[in-house]
Amino acid sequence: MTIEHVNGRKVGSVMLYALSTCQWCNKTKQLLKDLGIDFDYVYVDLLEDNEQSDALDAMEKWNPRGSFPTLVIGNKRCIVGFREDEIRGAFRI
Repeated sequence: MTIEHVNGRKVGSVMLYALSTCQWCNKTKQLLKDLGIDFDYVYVDLLEDNEQSDALDAMEKWNPRGSFPTLVIGNKRCIVGFREDEIRGAFRI
């Protein structure tokens, strides 16, 4: 599976499941960059069949509806959709 990485401030595991054509996914990705967060992301729609199924299975453990964007923080918390205040709050130190 092609997982991209963005370097930044290490705050534990941060994974963004996104679609390449989704404006809310792109806003979430940009917000994480603006906050300087170290994170991984995958564009699920650009994956091949088996990889796409694997990514959806992993994502749906956190978000059974399978909607995008899905942001998994520290394997403990999930934020679905572009919720700027909630995302900012999750990374306040």
